Amino acid sequence: MERLRSELRRHEHLYYVLDRPEISDAEYDGMMRELERLEREHPEIPVPPDSPTLRVGGAPREGFVKVRHSAPMLSLDNALDAGELAEFNRRVADLLGGQPYRYAAELKLDGLSMAVHYEGGVLKQAITRGDGLEGEDVTSNARTIRTLPLRVAGAGWPRFEVRGEVIMTRRAFDALNAEREAQGLPLYANPRNSAAGSLRVLDPSVTAARQLEFIAYFLLVDGQPAMESHFESLERLAGMGFKVNPERSLCSSLGELLAFCTKWEEARETLPFEIDGVVAKVDSVAQQRLLGWTAKAPRWAIAYKFSARAAETVLENIEVQVGRTGTLTPVACLRPVVVGGVTVSRATLHNEEEIARLGAAIGDTVLVERSGDVIPKVVEVRKRPPERRAFIMPTKCPVCDSIVVRAEGEVASRCLNTNCPARLKESLLHWSARTVMDIDGVGEALVDQLVDLGLVRSIADLYSLTFEQLKDLERMGEKSAAKVLANIDASRRRPLPRLIAGLGIPFVGERTAQLIAEAIPSISRLRAATQEELQSVNEVGPKVAQAIRRFFDEPHNEELLARLKDAGLPMEWTPPSKPAGGALAGLTFVLTGTLPTLSRDEAKALIEAHGGKVAGSVSRKTSVVVAGEDAGTKLEKARELGILVWDEATLREKIR
Repeated sequence: MERLRSELRRHEHLYYVLDRPEISDAEYDGMMRELERLEREHPEIPVPPDSPTLRVGGAPREGFVKVRHSAPMLSLDNALDAGELAEFNRRVADLLGGQPYRYAAELKLDGLSMAVHYEGGVLKQAITRGDGLEGEDVTSNARTIRTLPLRVAGAGWPRFEVRGEVIMTRRAFDALNAEREAQGLPLYANPRNSAAGSLRVLDPSVTAARQLEFIAYFLLVDGQPAMESHFESLERLAGMGFKVNPERSLCSSLGELLAFCTKWEEARETLPFEIDGVVAKVDSVAQQRLLGWTAKAPRWAIAYKFSARAAETVLENIEVQVGRTGTLTPVACLRPVVVGGVTVSRATLHNEEEIARLGAAIGDTVLVERSGDVIPKVVEVRKRPPERRAFIMPTKCPVCDSIVVRAEGEVASRCLNTNCPARLKESLLHWSARTVMDIDGVGEALVDQLVDLGLVRSIADLYSLTFEQLKDLERMGEKSAAKVLANIDASRRRPLPRLIAGLGIPFVGERTAQLIAEAIPSISRLRAATQEELQSVNEVGPKVAQAIRRFFDEPHNEELLARLKDAGLPMEWTPPSKPAGGALAGLTFVLTGTLPTLSRDEAKALIEAHGGKVAGSVSRKTSVVVAGEDAGTKLEKARELGILVWDEATLREKIR
């Protein structure tokens, strides 16, 4: 059995990583079947976690566990042209103060980032990027990826981490769509979304059938780079058996880097997978540490994005979609056209003002571009035939027939009915979000079933769901159903600010909801408040006040609130008492930039703990702006208005 496992691992590496198979598919399958038979006939011998037989996938799971990353998986800043890349290079040169440096250039793969942890050379855990700080454990699915080694010999570290991109090749994507077409199913839009969706399905056998690949690009030990040269770490990864993009280069100058970018922008269609640019990293890890990071991205790396690909087609119609907050979005229905290898038949037109800016009408020939090689948009009208028809935004919601309102000074038209079927799924997802009502388990898959089966026609219907209704739903079961019901019940105890944030009132996010609830801690009082009273709330201006007033004037929303009250949700609140005095009492602060040791939330809590208030924007009412690194327009406005500016050290000094 162990001899078969060793041989199968070697042939997997030859076939999937090096593309140099030594045996036929039939011979490989015969060896695999023999190993499966032996493992089945000898249950007394434990199957090791790196056995090739485990790649085919196990039983479906109930959900994904959230896991914190060893170090943040930050996104990269973008350079959209040669000028922006030159500006990035200038900043690097300035910050390094004359030190010589070079770039490791790699193709920017269009997939899903994943971190894979090994212990004793054996794959232990795989985690998606998630929000960069926390991702989902997809270990069972990752095991099915043939280019991801289950065992690594001679690594040299008891524990290490490999980060890379999960992708789907063009060939695998075409095969998947051909299969779906034969089954009469809708086709997938692009390989990137297909790869992401395939890695996150709950059934590992589905992932196994999708022929995903893992391309490695970072080697870490204890959350830090394992080697002092990024390029050498790529070479080391390849030597350890990982698939590493062979199209990589060390560039000693901006000119060499631009030449590498130009070469692959022109040759991108010759590759077996999708790319949307080039990633350039300062090669020396010591210099990376010297350059440091902003709050969102490293200063030592940049993504050079290729020009968006475009094609001409006919704008055959304009339909209207309704979003979570009721926004009506015109969508271009296009004569299908291939843009960068993807068939595009729909594209957003954003709003009426964008249609007017383009001068677009139904029947026009338009130029369609895939922005960032993903999102299609209409960028220009090329021909205007005599028979063209103007688009008129409907005065009633195309789904629920409620009145559509466009406030003065706004570009968006909105349906005000929270329970409008078109926005119901998004409303339910928003209501259940962790930072709103925090109903774990109520995600896209469950919401789709609840709405499609007619079990939920309103947010309030969540609170009348039964165990019998949930347990037989797809991928639920008794254990998951009980958990979801317990989480729904727990949400009845969330405070009023969260409920207000969950209602989907235009312009009312979590912070504004908190400020509103502190000033008007009762739904009945909020319902009766005039626009003038609402505008007296901190950070609530005329536009927000008008949106709140319109929300409560819509009869469908009155009915929703009555049902939520009957379901036991809080309609009143006692705000926590704030310090009566304190070193910062009576002062209003605005935070901008990245502080040396405090996060934005920590700085806000510190200020409020000492009696101060924190606002979101600078005005003449602002007392102090606390500015950190990379402070932007808020700092400029503070200086224009002559407002006091502190750094973090001054803030700490004032509250001693």
